[in-house]
Amino acid sequence: MIQVSVIIVNYNVRYFIEQAIVSVKKAAKHLQIEIIVVDNNSSDTSVEMIKHKFPDVQLIVNKENVGFGRANNQGIQIAKGEYILLLNPDTVLQENTLETCINFIEKTSGCGALGVKMIDGKGNFLPESKRALPTPKVAFYKMSGLAALFPRSRTFGQYHLGYLDKNENHEVEVLSGAFMFFRGELLHQIGGFDEDYFMYGEDIDLSFQVIKQGYKNYYIADTSIIHYKGESTKKGSLNYVKVFYEAMLIFAKKHFTKKQAKIYGIAIYIAIFFRGGIALVSNLTKALALPVIDGLLSFSGVFLLTKFWALEIKQNPDYYPFNFLAIILPLYALVWILANVLSGSYEKPFKTNKIWKGIFFGTISILAIYGLLPEELRFSRAVILLGALTSGGLMLLSRLVYNVFKHSKFAFELNEHKRVVIVGNKEESSRALNLLKDSAINIELAGFVSVNEENSSENCLGEFKSIADIVSLYQIEEIIFCGKDISAIEIIATMSEIGNSLNYKILPEESVSIIGSNSKNSAGDLYAIDVNLKIASNKSRWLKRSFDILTCCFLVFSLPANIFFVNQKLQYVRNIIKVLSGKLSWVGYYKYETQVHEMKLPSIRNGVLSPMDTYKNTEGLTGKKLNLLYAKNYAIEIDTTIILKGFPFLGNLTN
Repeated sequence: MIQVSVIIVNYNVRYFIEQAIVSVKKAAKHLQIEIIVVDNNSSDTSVEMIKHKFPDVQLIVNKENVGFGRANNQGIQIAKGEYILLLNPDTVLQENTLETCINFIEKTSGCGALGVKMIDGKGNFLPESKRALPTPKVAFYKMSGLAALFPRSRTFGQYHLGYLDKNENHEVEVLSGAFMFFRGELLHQIGGFDEDYFMYGEDIDLSFQVIKQGYKNYYIADTSIIHYKGESTKKGSLNYVKVFYEAMLIFAKKHFTKKQAKIYGIAIYIAIFFRGGIALVSNLTKALALPVIDGLLSFSGVFLLTKFWALEIKQNPDYYPFNFLAIILPLYALVWILANVLSGSYEKPFKTNKIWKGIFFGTISILAIYGLLPEELRFSRAVILLGALTSGGLMLLSRLVYNVFKHSKFAFELNEHKRVVIVGNKEESSRALNLLKDSAINIELAGFVSVNEENSSENCLGEFKSIADIVSLYQIEEIIFCGKDISAIEIIATMSEIGNSLNYKILPEESVSIIGSNSKNSAGDLYAIDVNLKIASNKSRWLKRSFDILTCCFLVFSLPANIFFVNQKLQYVRNIIKVLSGKLSWVGYYKYETQVHEMKLPSIRNGVLSPMDTYKNTEGLTGKKLNLLYAKNYAIEIDTTIILKGFPFLGNLTN
């Protein structure tokens, strides 16, 4: 007899679902279970991975994304378990989770369904673990932001029931769709999710259906799970607001009177408008604050410089006219700021070289404009050059102040190499380290923490029981847990004890990815070969294609001169045409005896040249390593360097 049917809906989260299935199997050590995965037409290799690694999993493969509710219903229809768990793929169960849920539901009269305590990848409690029904008042308090301002209020904090102790069991009205544990008979009786909802609100409706059937929903704190992509990851997006609004209207039309539904819709609309206005101002402030501060600092610095120059050098306090001070100097500052925006100096983490790059190109632009100005507005070029140095110095100062107040670091740049400790026994710790190296992740390994003293690695800093002291003593910034050696119970307990000041990652047993989340507001991140690569981003792909086209245009216009420097002139012209048409790129991966797709690198167009063309001595640099470095660190400057060094070979056939 199957005790628990675990249903997981998957959509393009291969690494997360791998870890989720592993955790479910560990939690079912003493139980008879079945795992049903419904794939919503994923474009990654999720389906292939599940077939290969988990052949016992029942797999339903949809040819289109049918939505969360409908996909779950497909699994519910074939589920045979006495109990049914609807589980998100981005979760990690504790080893005791399933047994704890069964024991609670069997001992608690009237319990039809339950949810558990959830934390995100930083160890923060997720408030959506327990919720109330979104009545007009409750929904208004949530969407207006009053619930966030007064989370523990019995009036305003009802949506997430913030006034209830998160460490105690409670009867609640709404469970999170990330983890919903049902009596199987009851769920079949209800019929599963209402398919009118697509991706939000289904869990609220289903929770309400449990209550309408005369049962109760419970939140239990006796066991915990990690839920990487918590609700907090979506709240900043306009799409979240839109989907939430539509879902709440569906709920209102189904369960409220016509008059109540109308009032409900108006209340939510007002709340969204109010909250959207606040969010817009907040986002604009965050985006523009540093550039505006830099602009004011730049203008102030150059203004004081001109005053000094007029008094001390020109011996004339009125040497610079008002129009120059009021119009030209602000334009100088604006050009430097715009050049810094284009150079990427406002992208985090801040880089001082990007500031000077922006200042350099901004100064070149100002000097070019200077030559076009009428004679009466042309003043000392020295002021421009000194102003550039002053502006650059003040921008560095603003970064220093930002890092002091934001990160408590007295530095112009933050060290990108996180200080990491790997927790596990010798074999798994070594495997974790090798995965980090293969994925080209920049870390500073402080050492290893052993679970078993007899099976510890070299450079062992101590035992797992002393992890909190080790973190403090060695100033650790990230912990990587080896899931084979450490239980999820111990991992979650450690995250809760140390808190969200650290980053946490988990290497699941037999997995080739290290999974975690470095922010409570991010959906999660991975240390794996085919992610964490700059070339995989849409921005990098757009830049690469744009660079190819611009390079072709330049080569065409200068063809009469440059064609003499290439070796195969006819093929060179053909290559220009192929790159322009999108059949080739000027730079692609280096091809060697192992095919590119076996390295799991993002696919790009075949190239005329490759990273190999930048190195005269490739000893110690395998083709795989060259391609990995190229994909990880991709920038237009790299393609430029490769083309300049390999210019005579632009007439070659593809590398």
